[in-house]
Amino acid sequence: MRTANDGGGNEPRSGFAAGASPDDEATRVFTRKDHCPADPDATRVMGRGEAADPAATREFSRPDPEGDPGPGASASLTREFVRDRPLPRSLGTDEPGNPRPRRSRPEGARPRGSRPGGRRPAPPPGRRTTVPRPRRRRFRLRWAVALLLVLALALPAGTWGTVWYVARQDERVPTDALVVLGASQYNGTPSPVFEARLRHAQVLYLEGVAPVIVTVGGKQPGDNYTEAAAGRNWLIEVGVPAEQVVAVEEGSDTLQSFRAVSEVFEANGWDTATVVSDPWHSLRSSVMASDHGIDATTSPARSGPAVIERRTQLWYITRETASLWYYWIFNDSSDIRVNAA
Repeated sequence: MRTANDGGGNEPRSGFAAGASPDDEATRVFTRKDHCPADPDATRVMGRGEAADPAATREFSRPDPEGDPGPGASASLTREFVRDRPLPRSLGTDEPGNPRPRRSRPEGARPRGSRPGGRRPAPPPGRRTTVPRPRRRRFRLRWAVALLLVLALALPAGTWGTVWYVARQDERVPTDALVVLGASQYNGTPSPVFEARLRHAQVLYLEGVAPVIVTVGGKQPGDNYTEAAAGRNWLIEVGVPAEQVVAVEEGSDTLQSFRAVSEVFEANGWDTATVVSDPWHSLRSSVMASDHGIDATTSPARSGPAVIERRTQLWYITRETASLWYYWIFNDSSDIRVNAA
C-alpha cells in the first residue's frame, strides 16, 4: 500500500496548495465566446447566394475533349488518354504499344502434347509406319458402309415388289405376234401350267391382239416331243389355223428361248410382241425380250397351279426375284424348273 511521499507520484507538487492556483490567468477556463470576439464582421455567416471574391473563387470547368482546356485549366494537365487495342493472349505489354515477347518456357520443359525427347521414336527397321486416318474420313467410310447395307436390303425388296406389281398388269395392246413360253409336257401333252398359258394365248388371238402365235421350247433328254411342238399341236386342235402358229423348238430356259425367238422376229420383220407366261414370270421375260431387241408387253395367264395357292404365289415371286438379279449380275438364266401337276 502506497503512502504519501513514497515516490509514486501521488503527492502534491511543491509550491501549490491543494484546490488553489497561484496564477488565476493561467488556470482559468476558456470558452468559444472568449476565443472568438463579438466582432460581427469576423463572425458573420456566409450564405450560399452571396457574391464571393472573383479572384479567390475562380471557376474551373471540364476540359473540352476537342483540345480546348477551358478557362483556369492547364493544357499540360489535361492531355488525352486513349485505350490501347488489346494484344493477343500470347503477348503482354509493359507500356502502351510496346509488346513484350512470349513467356519463355522453363529449361527442360517440353511442349504440351509432345513426347519426351522432342521427337517420336523411330520405328524398328523393316517396319512401315502407318499414319492415322483423319476422323472425318473414318466417319465418311462408316456412312458409306451403312448406305451399302441399306441398298443391299432395299433393292431386293424393291425388286420383289416390282415383280408382284407387273404380275398384276395385263397389257392387251395390238402387237406383231403372241409369244407363249414353254413349260413341262408329257409325251406331247402340255402340263397344267403350260396348258393355262396356251388357253390364254388362244383368247388373245381370238380378241385380235396379234395375228400369229409363236410357241417356244426345246425338249429334255428322253422326250419324244418338244415343248414348242406340243403347244402348237394343242392350239391347232382347239381351232387355231396351223399357218398362224409358229413353233420355235429351241431353248431349255427363258434366256435361250428369247435368243431363238429374236432370230425368228428378225427374219419376219416383227418388232413387237405380247409375252404370255405365268404372272410372276412377266417381269423377267419382258426384260430379256427387250435385251434381245423385242418391244415386249405382257399378258399373264390367270389360271393354273401357279396362281391357285397363296403359298405357291409367294414362292414364285421370291424365285423370280432371285432369278432376275442373277440375270442382271451374270447375264445368264437361272430357271428353276417346277413340276406342275
